[in-house]
Amino acid sequence: MSHRTVAILGASENREKFGNKSVRAHQAEGFEVFPINPKATEIEGLKCYPSLKALPVDSLDRISVYVPPKVGVQLLDEIKAANAKEVWFNPGSDSPDLVARARELGINVIQACSIVDVGHMPGEYSS
Repeated sequence: MSHRTVAILGASENREKFGNKSVRAHQAEGFEVFPINPKATEIEGLKCYPSLKALPVDSLDRISVYVPPKVGVQLLDEIKAANAKEVWFNPGSDSPDLVARARELGINVIQACSIVDVGHMPGEYSS
């Protein structure tokens, strides 16, 4: 049986940031995690990818977004092309314009905290 897959867009090497806490929370729940950060090579022992286009998979179960809305809007075409079943715009990563554009593209938008969704509290991974 294959694992559920998730790309963490805006994954961070900094364990205090939610982009890192999300990597750990999804790992703890058995997801195959693909950290996305063009400035990192490895996060939490996982190979880090510079973009969604660089991933070694054709589709994802989930993308969890931790980049500012201005960056997210620029990445919507790439997010759409990644063929994720659902795209989680975590608090602070969404804006009315971004969400409207994402829905126009047919992206299955979820505006909520993906860390809480996988059964963890955001502060649970303090270090």
